[in-house]
Amino acid sequence: MKLNLKGEGKKHIQEIIKLRRHFHQYPELSGEEFETSKKVQEKLREYNIPFTTGYAKTGILGVIEGGRPGKTVALRADMDALPITEETNLPYASKKKGTMHACGHDAHVAMLLGTARLLNETKDKLSGKVLLVFQPSEEITPIGGAGPMLEDQVFAEHTPDVIFAQHVWPDLPVGQVGVLPGPMMGASDRFIVEIEGSGGHASMPHQTVDAIIVANSVIGNLQTIVSRNVNPVDSAVLTIGRIEGGYRYNVVADKVTFEGTIRTFKNKTKQMVKERFQSIVQGVTDSMGAKAKIEYYDGYPATVNDEQWANHIKRTSQQLLGPNSTPVVEPCLGGEDFSRFLLKYPGAYFWLGTAIPGVIKQNPLHDPMFMLNESAIQIGMELMAQIAIDALNHFQVEVEQSELQSVLGKVANFQ
Repeated sequence: MKLNLKGEGKKHIQEIIKLRRHFHQYPELSGEEFETSKKVQEKLREYNIPFTTGYAKTGILGVIEGGRPGKTVALRADMDALPITEETNLPYASKKKGTMHACGHDAHVAMLLGTARLLNETKDKLSGKVLLVFQPSEEITPIGGAGPMLEDQVFAEHTPDVIFAQHVWPDLPVGQVGVLPGPMMGASDRFIVEIEGSGGHASMPHQTVDAIIVANSVIGNLQTIVSRNVNPVDSAVLTIGRIEGGYRYNVVADKVTFEGTIRTFKNKTKQMVKERFQSIVQGVTDSMGAKAKIEYYDGYPATVNDEQWANHIKRTSQQLLGPNSTPVVEPCLGGEDFSRFLLKYPGAYFWLGTAIPGVIKQNPLHDPMFMLNESAIQIGMELMAQIAIDALNHFQVEVEQSELQSVLGKVANFQ
């Protein structure tokens, strides 16, 4: 009989919510998740789940061994917070000014601990093993934490046959799950451009090369990449997020710095936009007598779901939450470090609905007012556990069918 964990999270939900609020009150930035890591280790010891640490400094790998041999499923949660000052006034709001869990990673960690507890309680019935990946530094593109964890051989002893991750999603109501085969999140490149002209008095602009005018022309021309170079059926975004330059009202600026991001799904589109970006910046500045220094950082690759495992998430969600729990969604050009795991191992990434009812416009991720509906936490922990169980069962059925075919083949040959 198939193991079904629907409703099993209820007995642990108060503990998991308490954990989530603890992590929320004490957020830690990328690469600084030392106390978060210690708390996770403390809970894994309490649950009698063996683990190893030190991956990318604060990363953790927990291992739940099933009662029977089988394949290996990995589940990942990111741990880091953002350099944002919280403005929610919640009773458990961040106690660290300038640091906030504005992307829901506090809930991710808590839900994976809840998932771990559920799976460990039923491990004798599992065929295979489940890996619990607590990842640091998801927010610090382009370095991230997934790549360093892989470099630190996090899967040297236990290699996943499939890997999954979830992310809280305020655009979906509680009880709904967003998942797609193929691209789910975008590639997230970053750039910094310094324009160098020559300054002077505002009343004598003919003696200068105005870096503000040059930067303005560069930025305007950069916007033509998406409108005139990208195939309209593809997706790309080029955004300037910060610009700085000048000294005072009557001085022509000699330097301007601007920075921003480029988001794409297809690698071919990414490379084309990158090349056009370099060409336009250099071409415009040269034509106006200025110089440009470009720092371009290739960020996270696109998060591309394996079709088989995206459909697996959809089936499990519908069985656990109902046939209408997986609405049609569109991919997002936000970046996600989980993409680097998916480059190495098959798997899928999905969104967990956390919208607050009665609110017309939900505060988005990375907003100082971001809040999530905690009633989604039990769903998240049960869903992750069920996805792992169903994946192990899938592998077990494959093995049994292969063995059966082998036996039938031998019988046929004998006859």
